[in-house]
Amino acid sequence: MAVLWAVVLGAFLKFVVNEGLARWQLATGETLLEGALRRLGRPAQALFAVYFLLWSFFVGSALMSACGVAIHAIVPVFADAATGKIVFGIASSLLGVVLVRAGGFALFEKVMGLCIGVMFATVLLTAVLLCEDWGAVARGLLVPRIPDAGGEGLGWTVALMGGVGGTLTVLCYGYWIREKGRAGPGDLALCRIDLATGYAVTALFGLAMVVIGSTIEVQGQGAGLVVSLADALAEPLGSAGRWAFLLGAFGAVFSSLLGVWQAVPYLFADYWRLVIEGRGSGTASSHSGVDTAGRPYRAYLMAIALVPMLGLFFSFREVQKVYSVFGALFMPLLAVTLLILNGRSDWVGPRLRNRPLTTAVLAATVVLFLFFGFRQLRAQLAM
Repeated sequence: MAVLWAVVLGAFLKFVVNEGLARWQLATGETLLEGALRRLGRPAQALFAVYFLLWSFFVGSALMSACGVAIHAIVPVFADAATGKIVFGIASSLLGVVLVRAGGFALFEKVMGLCIGVMFATVLLTAVLLCEDWGAVARGLLVPRIPDAGGEGLGWTVALMGGVGGTLTVLCYGYWIREKGRAGPGDLALCRIDLATGYAVTALFGLAMVVIGSTIEVQGQGAGLVVSLADALAEPLGSAGRWAFLLGAFGAVFSSLLGVWQAVPYLFADYWRLVIEGRGSGTASSHSGVDTAGRPYRAYLMAIALVPMLGLFFSFREVQKVYSVFGALFMPLLAVTLLILNGRSDWVGPRLRNRPLTTAVLAATVVLFLFFGFRQLRAQLAM
């Protein structure tokens, strides 16, 4: 329970950066990626390309792995949980491709809504029924501290803070609001409502998962952990509680996989158009949406669905940690970009420029993650 504060802080920081992303796009007509690649030059283009490719592999492996574990917990047809993770992870990835190709954004919205509804209702109810020490919850929320956890407390805390509410995928929000037809400063209030609601739900879900994990003692680890956790829930909540948790866990991880499979190819297609094809000039008003039927979008959809399957053969625990810590590295990069792009009135206008409070939060995000990164590096060198 000691790390509950990290969930809330992570969700709040994601809200701030996403709001800045929406503000940039509504002010300029460019997505944040377009703005950064156009205005920050070749260093930004090279840095993004390297990070994006590595991130795609880690996140793809982590999501397939998590989906495989969740499905095997529901349908334990394999004697070995690791085998179930691999087989069902591959199946989940291919199902995600089919849904993205078949239904486009409209089907994506519907399936995501269903998954998130199941996820939120079942996991939150499970946490409320299980929690016996609300005082510990209050202390974990109000008194920030990092448990030792065998010397790994800092790394897992940074992973939790960086992973809750998305990492590089926050860039995809710009493409989703473009799909919804939002343009111009008049739609900023609607985007803020979107984001506040979304990250409040995200924070509650993250808190519920930490409470569940802190309340139930399990002996399993790795690919068998979800099964052990569900079995432990059967004693206080009965068979119905066990199945509700498994369905909620699957809703969480499959909605994440589907979101990445649908949205991340947008980023690659935009990068291809702006950098590889060199169509990075022109006015904001001339920008068109990403062609989801085009070759760059579809090629990257297949790449992210197939190449990271190699990661299924590695430890579930380590894949999850590497993905979350690596994803957390994107936060200071994104915060710096927003400080630069949204800090200039000649680019976004005086009305949508960063306010002093927003500037302070973004600067604090950079300092916070750099500090944690330095601490973690020092701890690793000392081991």
